[in-house]
Amino acid sequence: MSMIPFDDRDGFIWYDGRLVAWRDANLHVLSHGLHYASCVFEGERVYNGTVFCLDEHNERLRNSARILGFEVPASMDDLARATEEVIRANNIVEGYVRPIAWRGSEQMGVSAQATKIHLALAWWGDWTSYFSPEARAKGIRMRQSRWSRPAPNTAPVHAKATGLYMICTMAKHEAEAQGFDDALMLDWRGQLAEGTGANLFLVINGELHTPTPDCFLNGITRQTVIGLAKRRGIKVDERAIMPEELAKADEVFLTGSAAEVTPVGEIVGDIGNYRFTPGTMCRLMQEDFDRAVGKKVAATAA
Repeated sequence: MSMIPFDDRDGFIWYDGRLVAWRDANLHVLSHGLHYASCVFEGERVYNGTVFCLDEHNERLRNSARILGFEVPASMDDLARATEEVIRANNIVEGYVRPIAWRGSEQMGVSAQATKIHLALAWWGDWTSYFSPEARAKGIRMRQSRWSRPAPNTAPVHAKATGLYMICTMAKHEAEAQGFDDALMLDWRGQLAEGTGANLFLVINGELHTPTPDCFLNGITRQTVIGLAKRRGIKVDERAIMPEELAKADEVFLTGSAAEVTPVGEIVGDIGNYRFTPGTMCRLMQEDFDRAVGKKVAATAA
């Protein structure tokens, strides 16, 4: 599949306080964030020219930086204005905005107290779904990863930090090499955790069950879907879930800013082989979420 490289595109990126031409938005090879992962980011979806849950994303970006020991050099108002500049300058109607903050090149070593904090807002708009439309309709295929989400005392698990995504990339690459769409990650205790970039939900006896986010991000789309389900009177149980409970699930789906609401059709691995058929709950959550972000959808009977 042909793809335009991300460093060779037209448009503008907001970089350290101003819009710059896309190809000029560069950083030095000795930037601390590249070598030591002192970097945090967000993934924001633009629907009809507006970022969904912009304040929640910006607050998480700032909190992620604080967890890593630095401050994003922008207030909430600054971030909102920068986002609007990026959307307006690039005429974004549907797309994805990527704010990112990182330590610069003033120091090179584990200690980096004197580094400048940089902030950029990039975007792209050449995809509408993280998974293919066919996968979103039939359910994606997931392979259990050999990598686990780390314990809270071993990594900054509540920050959207770039370093935490290293094992996600390895897990997803291994799954794709075996013909799967994504990887299922357990946590260090052997409990169900999440996909490589999306939260996990099980439908058991008409109720939603989702792992407690104590070692991974409590996703913004996850929180949105929980709220939508509760407004429908659907019980949501956030708890520790063991892999064998997949046998009880009628439906399984993932949630995320990129994935939106994506059903799972199959999970295989050492934990067993499980198959699911996307049903009413998946469709309701997809449709409710689509309405929440401003998409036009046809109603499904509850």
